[in-house]
Amino acid sequence: MPAQTGERARRRSATTSKRPGGVGYSMSFGRERRDSWLMIEKFNPPTVHEPDGYSHVTISHAGRLAHLAGQCPLDLSGEVVGEPGDYAAQTDQVMTNCLALLQAAGATPADVVRSVVYVVSPDSAVLSAVWRQLNASPLAEAFTTASTLLGVASLGYQGQLVEVDLTAALPD
Repeated sequence: MPAQTGERARRRSATTSKRPGGVGYSMSFGRERRDSWLMIEKFNPPTVHEPDGYSHVTISHAGRLAHLAGQCPLDLSGEVVGEPGDYAAQTDQVMTNCLALLQAAGATPADVVRSVVYVVSPDSAVLSAVWRQLNASPLAEAFTTASTLLGVASLGYQGQLVEVDLTAALPD
């Protein structure tokens, strides 16, 4: 990687701390964070609003990416889980499926660089409840990067209410 010059290099050298487990390090400087283990840089420029819990920009310097297909609330038999209208059960199944696929790809929620969450509802309270459930789950760290939450009219399977699409940076 070429040497950094000017203000960007100065900001990058601001603060260094060990990551949990002693692997790699994170750099924090104001509204930016850099996870050098996978070369993921997350930041929020001062020219836009400060988001609650996610980053406006995520830059992945990793050479390999895993693009997970949108994960539906399907169990191993291919059936949509939960009773009709059960957002919580469907969100749990989507989270379980996402974690399984990340593990199969050799990634963790911390490696996710982009997420899109689709919820069948025009009601912001329903969207917020799904978002809170995802952020209280073992998948939560996936939603600290560039994330989008959308209310949509319908999804692919009859009765499907939730879908999550993830992209993860993989170590070389």
